[in-house]
Amino acid sequence: MSDEEFKAALSRLAAGVVLVTAHEPQTDPDAPRGEDAGMTATAFLSVSLDPPLVMVSLRSGSRMDDLLDEQPLWGVSLLAREQRHIAGRFAMRGRVSDRLLFEDLPYRRGEHTDAPLLNGALATLECRTEQRVEAGDHTLVIGRVLSANLPSGDGEPLVYFKGKYRALG
Repeated sequence: MSDEEFKAALSRLAAGVVLVTAHEPQTDPDAPRGEDAGMTATAFLSVSLDPPLVMVSLRSGSRMDDLLDEQPLWGVSLLAREQRHIAGRFAMRGRVSDRLLFEDLPYRRGEHTDAPLLNGALATLECRTEQRVEAGDHTLVIGRVLSANLPSGDGEPLVYFKGKYRALG
């Protein structure tokens, strides 16, 4: 099986789109506040109800993988159809700094994680890493959900299908 055949087959699986965020810890007390980081993900799912666990798949060695290896607290914003531009912004390779990507976005800081959680998201979660599993060229990060909120629970989800962001219906 070729990489192209594998990708083509799995592109037929519709997936919800989330923004995974974390706040870099401040390493130097005299330095300015640590930066926020964000990454669009479509490999995100519920793992367990008791305890409440979710999982996100991160490309090994990516900025978010490295950050969540040292920072166990992170947030997830389940994106609404109207937030397609945000998904695209945080999915770009070779993008500008994350500080600039967050600059014009309305968000609040998570009470438990200090991670940016987007206003207008269908739901937001705050998580603490419970387990990391190396899986091929990705790391599966399993997190315990510390809080769940519905800032805009009535909207339509943003979906990824056949290599494009789409809406239901």
